[in-house]
Amino acid sequence: MNFEWTPSQESLAAGALAFAKESLSSDVIARDRDGTFSFELWKRAADFGVLGWAIPTEYGGAGHDLVTTVRMMEALGEGCQDNGLTFALGAQMWGVQTALLHFGTKEQIAKYLPRSISGEAVAAYCITEESSGSDAFHLQTTAVRDGDEYVLNGEKVLITFGPIAEFAIVFAATDPSAGRWGLSAFLADAETPGYTAHPVEDKMGLRTVPFGRVTFDGCRIPAANLLGKVGAGASIFSFSQGWERSLVLAPQLGAMARQIKEAVAFAKKRRRAGVSIGKHQAVAHPIADMHLRLETGRLLLYKTAWLQDRGLPNLMEAALTKTYLAEAFRESSLAALAIRGGDGYKTATGVERDVRDSIGGLIYGGTTDIQRNIIAGLLGL
Repeated sequence: MNFEWTPSQESLAAGALAFAKESLSSDVIARDRDGTFSFELWKRAADFGVLGWAIPTEYGGAGHDLVTTVRMMEALGEGCQDNGLTFALGAQMWGVQTALLHFGTKEQIAKYLPRSISGEAVAAYCITEESSGSDAFHLQTTAVRDGDEYVLNGEKVLITFGPIAEFAIVFAATDPSAGRWGLSAFLADAETPGYTAHPVEDKMGLRTVPFGRVTFDGCRIPAANLLGKVGAGASIFSFSQGWERSLVLAPQLGAMARQIKEAVAFAKKRRRAGVSIGKHQAVAHPIADMHLRLETGRLLLYKTAWLQDRGLPNLMEAALTKTYLAEAFRESSLAALAIRGGDGYKTATGVERDVRDSIGGLIYGGTTDIQRNIIAGLLGL
C-alpha cells in the first residue's frame, strides 16, 4: 500500500479544508446549545459535492476512490468545528447511500439517490430498537405481505435524522421464526400514512444532528419498495454497517489534528514562571500522545479504506479502526481539555464540546465492546 498523496489528492483535501473553515462552522455554539440542525449548512456541503464524493459518476457523483474520500472527510473534520454535521454527512454517505447503491433497483436508485446527493432530502437508517441495540438482529418491527404491499408495525429508536427524514431504510422481520434470516429491508417515505416521526430528543453530544424515534402503525408501503430480496436484511445491514464502521469516523481524525494545532498554540503562548507551559513535560507529553494517536489512527483508517476499495476482506480492520478512532478522539479531547484547564472548560473554546461529542463514537455503529468481540472472535477466541 502506497499512501503517498498525489498532487490531485492534496489539492482536493486542501479545498475541503478551506471550504469547511469558511462555510461550515457558523453559529455552532448556538446550534449546539439549542440542538438545531442547519439545513443551510447541509445544503452548502451538498452543493460543494460532499454527498457525492464516493458515488460513481454514472449515478451523478464525483467517483472518488475511498482513500481519497476519507482524506477529504478528514480535512472536512479539521475545518468544520461542528462534529454533529460531519458525523451526519458520513452516516448518510456510508449507511444510507451505500445500502441504496448496492442493493437498490434502478427505479429505487433513480428515485432516492439523486435527492440524497443534492442534499434536497435527508434519509434515516432505521434498525435500532429498545430491545435490539447491540443485538441488532433481534427485531420486533414486522413487515407482513398483503397483496402488492407490505404492512409495517413497530418502533425504532435513536435514529439519526429520524425526526426530519424524507425517507428511511427500515429493517423489519418478514419471518420472525427465521431469526436473522427472516429480516428484510424496505424504503419507506415519511409521508406514508402510519409512518410517524417523533420530536427531536435532547442528548449529550452531537447535538446539531437530530436523533429520535420513528414508529410504524399499519404503515403500508408498495412491495416494490423492498430493498434487495426478502430475507436479505441482515446481509444488507452487515454490508452497509461495514462501510459505516470503517469510514464514518474519518472527520474525527481531522478534529484531532485541529486539537493538536490549538493545544500547541496555547502551550506556546501560555507562560508560567517566565517560560511557556509547553516546555513542561506534563504538558508536552500529552500533546505528543495526541499526535501519536492521530498518526496511528490515520494508518488504520487508510488501510481499511484501501481494502474496502478493492473489495478485500476488512472485517478485522474495520473493527480495529472503529474501536481505536472512537477511543482516540475521546482521549485526545480529554487531553486538550486538561491542557487548556479552565479555558478549555468554557463553551467558547469548543474543547468541552469535543469531549461531549467524542462519547457518541463509543456507542453508534456498534459499541467498542462489540468491536472487541468481533476482534476476539476473528483471533479465534
